[in-house]
Amino acid sequence: MIHALRRCLAAPSTLAQLEALAAGAPASAPVSLQLKLGRSDTDCLHLLPANIPYWYRARADLQEYRLAIGHALHLSSAGPNRLVALESAFTGFCRNWRRNGPAFAFAGFAFDSGNNAPLPNALLAIPAILVESIAGECSVTLSAPAGRLAQAAAEWPVLLATPAIASAPALRPGRPEVLAERAWIGRVNAALRDIAAGRVDKLVLSRSRTIEADGPFSAARLLGQLLGQQPDSLVYAYGNGQQSFVGATPERLIQLVGQHVEADALAGTSWPGSQALSDSKNRHEQALVVKAVCAALAPFCSAPPEAEVACEHAAGHLRHLRSRVTASVRPGTTLFELIRSLHPTPAIGGFPILAAQDWLAAHDEQRHGWYSGGIGLLDAAGNGEFSVALRSALLDGNTAELQAGAGVVAGSDAAHELAETNAKFGTLLAALAPDCAAKDTAILRA
Repeated sequence: MIHALRRCLAAPSTLAQLEALAAGAPASAPVSLQLKLGRSDTDCLHLLPANIPYWYRARADLQEYRLAIGHALHLSSAGPNRLVALESAFTGFCRNWRRNGPAFAFAGFAFDSGNNAPLPNALLAIPAILVESIAGECSVTLSAPAGRLAQAAAEWPVLLATPAIASAPALRPGRPEVLAERAWIGRVNAALRDIAAGRVDKLVLSRSRTIEADGPFSAARLLGQLLGQQPDSLVYAYGNGQQSFVGATPERLIQLVGQHVEADALAGTSWPGSQALSDSKNRHEQALVVKAVCAALAPFCSAPPEAEVACEHAAGHLRHLRSRVTASVRPGTTLFELIRSLHPTPAIGGFPILAAQDWLAAHDEQRHGWYSGGIGLLDAAGNGEFSVALRSALLDGNTAELQAGAGVVAGSDAAHELAETNAKFGTLLAALAPDCAAKDTAILRA
């Protein structure tokens, strides 16, 4: 693939086709040219760049792999109106977007609208180079503002010049976590007291672990491991040139195609040796999510949303209860309107939503990167899909910050919720160091 890609970048006809598309367009208008690269079974990870912003989205079971390198146009935002700002920017991009085929923007946002480090709180970008492999058919889409096509054409080969090295560093022994675990259990017990008092029905508490290695962690290697480990999850990443936010999520926040909407109501977790998903605690937890997702979508729909009966859904060695919620929205409804209505769902925040958010803020809930926020893909027609950024690791040189959460409802046990977060950490740890998978417990609890 790399040879076909470089030939496309070097061909004089490529710039000529872009200039033809851009004829008469404002200088700031996006121009996107899609070129076929032929057939190849590739996950695109060999092209993952070092020190350059990138996005990655893949579903191995569907043979869908997308790698975006560099930014042709982008906008970041923060604060209560951050998603409104992203939508406004995207609408502006689409107004004069010149293209010869499908063209996409990527976006991501944090759980909390005030979290700005180390990733932008909310970011939307049209990539400079988008490489796609869909069922073995490969293509590249080259994008730039209409006013700087020649400059962009000179920059594209540079973006491919330094692929990341897929190293496999050894993990260092973990630090004792006894005090941190006790503090987290104390927060769970505080949550249970407020649930018992009727102040809130559900709270999702997260905790983080920092893993160190004797060399830099490789986002490409971690992504490859996650593709094999969780082929029916969305494997995703965003890199800002220094850090990489990487993960595999089983939970779709929202998908909009035309007027058809699908969302996941996912909650409850089991793993080998844990209690069954069919117990009352997990069923109650998942039912709260179904109720909230349907209520959030209903104002946009021509008929009440429909929720499937909950079934078990595998995500690596973990299993969850999931109901697919479907609906038809009224004409003119936008993807960002639906995201603003849904986020945060009870699966990642709690229920009732506002009361849960207030509780988390008052109890200093900390979520790093885009963990439990959203990461998504949008096309120029307004269709798109966002997923909840779960099972994530924030890679920064020799350190990987893992984050995991657990839903607390009436009947929850603090020790069991701690074990659930460790099981979720184990998913990422097994991908970070497959040869150390048998030592997960020792590394996490040392």
